[in-house]
Amino acid sequence: MPIEPPPSAARCSLSINPPPDGFVGPVKRSITIAGHETSITLEPLFWSALEAAARGHDLPLNALVAEIDALRITAPAPPNLASALRSWVLAEVQARGD
Repeated sequence: MPIEPPPSAARCSLSINPPPDGFVGPVKRSITIAGHETSITLEPLFWSALEAAARGHDLPLNALVAEIDALRITAPAPPNLASALRSWVLAEVQARGD
């Protein structure tokens, strides 16, 4: 028996749009931070935003991720790296007013 969506989902507003490339699941990449490789899983939209931010800061992507990681580990309750990257990207976009 198929599960029906909640009634509110059927009445959703069409005044918003999906992301330009649609909804895409996360992609795993290997990044070198402080001389060691680590795997990070992010949605392509976040990878693109990080790459653009790295260019904007005139840094290689690995260097930007390493700087964000260094900030992350100083937090009182550090989140995982993927969460820190998503949070940083959103804060960067909001600060630019995009």
